Amino acid sequence: MQRVLLGNTGIEVSKLCIGTGTNAWGHTSRQTRNLGLHGLADLLVYAYEQGITFIDSADSYGTHPHIREALKRIPREKVVITTKTGAKNPNQMKSDLNRFRKELGTDYLDIVLLHCMMDKHWHLKLRSVMDVLSDAKERGIVRAVGCSNHDYGALCTAAREPWVDVVLVRINSQGLHMEGKPSEIIPVIQQMKNTGKGTYAMKVMGEGLLGYDPKSAIRYQLAVPVDAFVIGMESKAQVDENVRLLEELTLAAIAPRR
Repeated sequence: MQRVLLGNTGIEVSKLCIGTGTNAWGHTSRQTRNLGLHGLADLLVYAYEQGITFIDSADSYGTHPHIREALKRIPREKVVITTKTGAKNPNQMKSDLNRFRKELGTDYLDIVLLHCMMDKHWHLKLRSVMDVLSDAKERGIVRAVGCSNHDYGALCTAAREPWVDVVLVRINSQGLHMEGKPSEIIPVIQQMKNTGKGTYAMKVMGEGLLGYDPKSAIRYQLAVPVDAFVIGMESKAQVDENVRLLEELTLAAIAPRR
């Protein structure tokens, strides 16, 4: 499994990230509903054994306890965990940082993102929340901060905002469930890359609409300027397929032309 650095954060992750928030709502996801605590923990451990060291989660997915269970069998320092917060004020952010660490069973959080930004002025409206995260980063409680976006204006703000270390961005070849067309989004991703921000992609399979051809979906991610990409997985078979396709496509890309 290829390892990459997330921008200038110094955080090394696997190119492929396992997502735990497919069709998430009400602090649940398809993974939690269908697999349960131990089933999802087993899947995360299996993914780690296949070389996936990057886990994407969020408070709204309800998957912190499942990751905590997996960490009983995975060395904490060997994996990078993203979580996301919906905090709207400093006190709520402070409470989330304490609760998240307790739920995950860890002393520190690798990456904390402001979840689902949909306002181009989010960096102004949430500055007090951002300040709490900056302080937590200075104290070693958080390693990197950033945001996920569901709006083109919010995404462009993330590209310009110096506070942002990492951005979770929606990108796939067909423009499905994205902030704009790929031709509009890719230049913004490149802008982030040029300024040292870490980026990883979501909606790789277009919420399942591109699942009929996962090889093409993964090939596309290798061609866009993101550092890594996340796919929500629900079975060992899906882990095996995605790892195999990524390795196959990576080898094909570096093989000398005859």
